[in-house]
Amino acid sequence: MSIMATRGRRSCLTDLMRNISYEVTPFRGTERAVLAHVPTPVPLTVTVTQARGMDATIGLAERLLGHGYAVAPHLPARLFVAMSQVEDVLGRLRAAGGRSVFVIAGDMPRPAGPFADAYSLLEAMHTLGDSFDDVGIAGYPEGHANIPQEAIDLALKQKAPMATHVITQICFHAGTTASWAERIAAAGIDLPVRVGIPGPVNRQKLVRISAGLGLGQSARFLRNQHHLLWRFVLPGAYRPTRLARRLGATVPKVASNIRGLHIFTFNELRGTELWRRRTLAALSEQDDQP
Repeated sequence: MSIMATRGRRSCLTDLMRNISYEVTPFRGTERAVLAHVPTPVPLTVTVTQARGMDATIGLAERLLGHGYAVAPHLPARLFVAMSQVEDVLGRLRAAGGRSVFVIAGDMPRPAGPFADAYSLLEAMHTLGDSFDDVGIAGYPEGHANIPQEAIDLALKQKAPMATHVITQICFHAGTTASWAERIAAAGIDLPVRVGIPGPVNRQKLVRISAGLGLGQSARFLRNQHHLLWRFVLPGAYRPTRLARRLGATVPKVASNIRGLHIFTFNELRGTELWRRRTLAALSEQDDQP
């Protein structure tokens, strides 16, 4: 490999690592852990758990906004029981200074109200005149266990005009993610993409979370995609730096809108932040070498 190619790969990885966001789950102690370990310039998303519901998510988002963080709470369409609840949630976020949301369908078997998918909730938000600066939607590089690929592609095309960026679900294959991003860009979806990857999560903790009741969206996704969960269970099978480096090498080879990383922390915030800082420091040190 030439020196220029090596530098180009490092430059891409550096850009991805600098444009990074973290997902957190509203468990007991999450707010304290964020304040202790996460710098305010790192944007956050807050997932919804089955056990605590949407109110815990919005409450944590309000508090973190008060501490100066940029926070995008997950808004699972299938959890909303009525338009009045949508108005209430969006009103709370506006009052707290929130300008970002992450709109998803949610994986509940049946909608609690009139919103069956993310598109219908986005339309409702548009009807209410709620324009947020940042509206994230989900991308699925490897598809979804319960949704046909044609339906996923159509939904993304429908949602894109009402969104500002895409955050992908977990995919452990850099080439698959890059090819998917190239395909949606060729289809005219020009939204910037943040690639979702797990941080340095403890395997035992992840299995414990995935087997419990307080599941966040990403843990539920892993539970449903059994081939992904095994990546964590097998000793030595997953390292975030290895996947990030593969993305840094692969992304420049395709015409895509991949612009950053979204880290599924599973609330391992201290370890995730240490990993981010150490990776950036190592890249900076390499760039300084002749």
